[in-house]
Amino acid sequence: MIKFILNDQDISTDLPTGSTVLDFVRYRQDLKGTKIGCREGDCGACTILVGELIDGEVRYRSMTSCLMPLANASGKHIVTIEGINPTDGSLTPVQQAMVDESGTQCGFCTVGFVMSLTGACIDGSDKISAIDGNICRCTGYKSIERAACRLSEPPWSAGGQIVPEYFSAISQRLERLLAAGIVAETRPPGNVPYVGGGTDLYVQRHDEMAESAAMSLLHNDELRGIRDTGTYIEIGGAATVTDLLESPEMNEIFPELYKHLKLVSSTPIRNMATLAGNFVNASPIGDMTVWFLALDAEIDLWTSPHVSKGITRTLALKELYLGYKQLAKQPDEIITAIRFRKPNGDFRFNFEKVCKRTYLDIASVNTAISLTVRSAPGDTWLPPALSEPGAPTGSLVTYTIESAHVAAGGVSPIPLYLRKTSEFLAGKAVNAETISSANEIMQSEISPISDVRGTEQYKRLLLRQLFAAHFVELFEA
Repeated sequence: MIKFILNDQDISTDLPTGSTVLDFVRYRQDLKGTKIGCREGDCGACTILVGELIDGEVRYRSMTSCLMPLANASGKHIVTIEGINPTDGSLTPVQQAMVDESGTQCGFCTVGFVMSLTGACIDGSDKISAIDGNICRCTGYKSIERAACRLSEPPWSAGGQIVPEYFSAISQRLERLLAAGIVAETRPPGNVPYVGGGTDLYVQRHDEMAESAAMSLLHNDELRGIRDTGTYIEIGGAATVTDLLESPEMNEIFPELYKHLKLVSSTPIRNMATLAGNFVNASPIGDMTVWFLALDAEIDLWTSPHVSKGITRTLALKELYLGYKQLAKQPDEIITAIRFRKPNGDFRFNFEKVCKRTYLDIASVNTAISLTVRSAPGDTWLPPALSEPGAPTGSLVTYTIESAHVAAGGVSPIPLYLRKTSEFLAGKAVNAETISSANEIMQSEISPISDVRGTEQYKRLLLRQLFAAHFVELFEA
């Protein structure tokens, strides 16, 4: 039995836990404001808000309900457009801004935009960024952008009733639900599939999952959190990309974290997608997989995620991938933790990605690199982008690479840790000759194929350029 709050209504249902929240609200509750669009998490027409009780307060995040199993709604506050509409028929500040700026035409996408902007108003986040997962075919976006910008300015940003009054009692209602023990602590009997955020599973196996039970891992406290152990940064397998973005530990180590992770899908998907799910999906172009391969990360595999007993083993992430969609794990094993060693010295990290769209798209090629370097007075090194005659010369410093880890996606049947390239870079000076030589070694390690995202030759050239871009980004003085 799944129990949660839908808008202002207490819900108990024994429907298959693998069925989607989208289908539940439309077909079981007759709430037709939440639209069916792509069913792949791309269009944003089905966007809802999901409220979770954390430290006595409810945190709301936008999510795509077409990819969200009912199992992940357990103990949460699920909010559709009907749940924010004022009872007197008036408009909320978000809806009014859309009207005033002519931000709607056919109206199909409008609900998703309103829900994303409402979530941003609740938590005070950037309004333009909040709608990066919503697509509109009619307005050309500028009117919607104006509405979003208006919501960021006084008196809109501080005035008006963003959500109805009943929201003020949601935390107490969720506390009562959780106190009643609505979250299952053991795996149900039978061959029940595990599900994290569902952002890829429900794209590939929607019909199958919708009729089955599912064991939710997304909100399992045992599998969450980001911790500094002193030697390592340890991340729970159910941590989402948004959890990384909001982590003080991650932001301290990676000053460009927002810039890099903004390239990973969209806000609603980042709110749902887990690291473990990205890894076990084994996509050759998985963004977060490439990211953590470049950190030389390791993973914990566990056979019993909800009890104190079980078998745990640790595996280097680069050893997980045996072939296309083939993993060095058993079907009943899950990833409970990811860890990487805290960097010492002059640590530098960069992530590059090229795709047909800048955002909300799958990579043609992606790549990440981590370097530990030492510096000394010496000759000037010019990054390739600054080597034209008359360009600024940079600082008179010679950098030597002490250790390197390089990874790439889209150039192999698996997300690829570039062992030979990484080994070659260790001990080398940062200069054009090193970059050129490393690139030749890299070309011998990859095996791209021609597909809809580009030809083999294009991907080889693209990785060559992105590898050079790493050094431009990391050493441009």
